[in-house]
Amino acid sequence: MELEKYMRGRVTVLALEGELDSATADEARTRISELVPSDGAALLDLGGMTYTSSAGLRVLLLVYRQVQESGVPLALARLTPDVAEVMTGTGFIDFFTVVDTVDAGVEALTR
Repeated sequence: MELEKYMRGRVTVLALEGELDSATADEARTRISELVPSDGAALLDLGGMTYTSSAGLRVLLLVYRQVQESGVPLALARLTPDVAEVMTGTGFIDFFTVVDTVDAGVEALTR
């Protein structure tokens, strides 16, 4: 799992690449938690994420709870069909604002 952080105005974009599973979940959770801002907004770009397991879904749920506690708006961008299917099938997708592109996510988070 690779994780890149960059800014788009006041939006912190975290781009994930690779598999989010039991082997990568703990490190990903720690790194994402450290990089989610305490103000502004956060966008998870999942376009490079090729697979997620239940451990990966748990990471996303913990990030969701973190931003809910801090009041930071969060969106998910560029879900691959496989990841979207898993998130839809489990109902996890309903927790998030989901957009097709990073640009659409930035726009949704800065309205």
